[in-house]
Formats: sequence, structure tokens, C-alpha cells
Amino acid sequence: MRPAAETDGKRAGPGWRGLPAAMKGLPAVMKSLPAAVALAWLAALAAALIHWPLLTMAANRLVPGVPVTGGAALGQVLPAILALSALAAGLLAVSPGRRAGATALALALAAAGLFAWGLGHGAALRMAGQPPAARAGLGAGAWLAAALLGAALGLAVRRCRRPGLGLVVVGLGLVGLGAAGRAGTFDALSLAVEYAARREAVHTALVEHLVLAGGALGLAVPAVILLSLWRRGQDAVGIVIGGVQVVPAVALLGGLVALTGGLLRAVPSLRDLGLSALGPVPAMVGVAAYLLLPLWRGLAAALSAPDPASLDAARAMGLTETQILARLRLPLGGQLLVGALRVATVQAIGLATLGALVGAGGLGRIVFDGMAQFAPDLILLGAVPVVALSLVAERTLSALEDRMRAGLPA
Repeated sequence: MRPAAETDGKRAGPGWRGLPAAMKGLPAVMKSLPAAVALAWLAALAAALIHWPLLTMAANRLVPGVPVTGGAALGQVLPAILALSALAAGLLAVSPGRRAGATALALALAAAGLFAWGLGHGAALRMAGQPPAARAGLGAGAWLAAALLGAALGLAVRRCRRPGLGLVVVGLGLVGLGAAGRAGTFDALSLAVEYAARREAVHTALVEHLVLAGGALGLAVPAVILLSLWRRGQDAVGIVIGGVQVVPAVALLGGLVALTGGLLRAVPSLRDLGLSALGPVPAMVGVAAYLLLPLWRGLAAALSAPDPASLDAARAMGLTETQILARLRLPLGGQLLVGALRVATVQAIGLATLGALVGAGGLGRIVFDGMAQFAPDLILLGAVPVVALSLVAERTLSALEDRMRAGLPA
């Protein structure tokens, strides 16, 4: 009889003997993974550009459009876009880190060719001779291609590892879109038609949206500071702030409108101060209530960032609590505060859209007008700026957070 250990080892031997060979093959698999991902990305992009609808031609803004795919929408620009995308995919697969700048340039040119020289020009050609009510909208393929190009461009910019390069790319993209729009490149697209018809309303709504989001942050930040000073009631504060998160935003705004109306009936003199049951005040208060939790947790984490030994050493040196806060807690926990502010800012920009439900205006008014009229492009006219504002705020504060984490000057 053989020992049990020998029998077990023999039974398990082939698997254990095969493990080193598998480990040796792991680097090859890891090296081929970027190539497989790049190939899958290129295949998805090609499918979106060739087989999915890039444009939809409709008799008016309310009826479903007829899809236009591939070369019929982009014309001779399609091969150039595919060639640039294939070049970018090859660079990502072969040298993902060394040639990130060339990859980003190829992707930027592909995106410019898709929207400026492709879709804009293609929509203009197809809209020639059409009645004024006709619309040329962006199809699902255009949005999918834009998402794929944007994701790859973001990856290439990140691999460049140049501080602030992402903001530069976003800024140049916005400038390029603005210049193309002023040149009339997108005039035939229904989104541009909706914007031209509501230019002043969109600008006013954008300012109102920024005021709502900024006002909510202006209310939430000092409120969190005051709540953090109440040391004995931190458990109760956490329960209340956490409980607000489970209340639907629409229900909270409705409750604030009813509460404000009751307060005005009890104290009519408040109307002389400009307080109203509808408008920006209940919207700001409602949005600020949702911002308390990320700010409160971020402040608590920042204040507890120093280890107890550092705090004991600071007190032994004779530093007061205010000096410890200024010289120790805030410098060590500053990036945590910026991270909390980043989350709260993005959340405020998104939630401010609901302010239109209580008469506060903002970009939500355009979104809800589009929903009421069953006009998808009008909905996008209000939603796209909200997404753009959120991305810019997130990217800006993320860059500041990274700089503070790395110990670089902001």
C-alpha cells in the first residue's frame, strides 16, 4: 500500500505540474488582452458606423424617422474614419503607453470627421429641398460611435500621464464644436434647429441651472460645518442625513413646497422678503438636503485623517485645536474634502434638473417641455448641457484631488 500522501500527491500531481506551465503562459495572455480589447472596440465601432442608423430623416419632429446608415450618411468620409480608428486600435494594442499622444490625435481626427465632415455635411445634403418641418436627427449609431470614440480618447489621454491634459482636450473639443457650430456645420441637424429656435431660453435656463446647483452647494457646505460642530449629536445627525437619501426627490420637493406654503400662511410677512412656495428657494433647499451626506462623510473622514500619534505630538507641542485643524487635519484630509465636494457638485448639477417641477427653471424646464411635446431632440437640448456640466465639474475636481493627493500645488 502506498501512503495516502503519495496517493493524493499522485492524483493531484498532473494539476500541480501543469500550474507552472500555465503561469508561464499568463504573460502572453496578458499581452494579448489589449489586442483583443482593441479589436473588439474596432469591430463595435465599425458595426455602429456601417450597420446602425447614423441619421434619421423625418417629415417633422413628432413622427419616427427613416434610418440612414453607413456610407449613405457619411459618404467618402467613412473610409477615412475607419482607417483612423484602425490606426488608433493598432497603437493601443501594440504600444498602449508609448504612443498615447498619436493615438489621441487619431481618435480626435476620427471624431471630427464623424461629426463635422460626416454627419453635419451628410445631413445638409439630405435636407436640401426638404420642407421646413423636416428633421435630420442623430441616430443610435452616431451616439454609440461617439461613446466608443470618447472612451478610447479618454483612455489614450490618461495613458499620456500629463497633468491637465484631459482638461485641455475637453476644452479644445468644446472650442472645436463651438467653431463648427458658428460656421453652420450642424445647422441641418434637428438638435441645432431646436437650439436656434430657443437660443435665449437655453442660455437663460443654463444660468438658472448653475444658480440652482451653486445655491444648493452654498447652503449645504455651511450646514455640514455647523452640524459637525455638534459633537454629542453626531449619531442623530447621521440618521437624519442618511434618512433623507431614501426619500424620492420628487416627494421631497413636493413636501418642501407644502411646508413653505404653510409657513407663508402662518407668517405672511415672509412674502415681503421674497420667499415663495414655488421657485428656486424650495428647489435649492431640497437639493441641498441630498448633498449633506457626501459632504458630511467627507468632512468627517478629513478631520480623522491624521493618526492619533500625530495628534498627540501636536498637542504636546502646545498647538491649539484650531492650529491642529489648520496645520494638520486640513492639509492631510484636503483631498478627501475635494473628493466629497466633487461628488456633491455632480449630484447638485443632476438634481437641479428637478427644480423645474417646482417652478425653479433651469435646464430641467427644457427637458420636461420636450417630454410633454414628445420631441426627443428637445429633451436632448436640455439633457446634453447637464451631462456636459457634470463631466466638466467631475474632471476639474478630480484633477484637483489628484494634485492634492500627489502633494503638488493646486
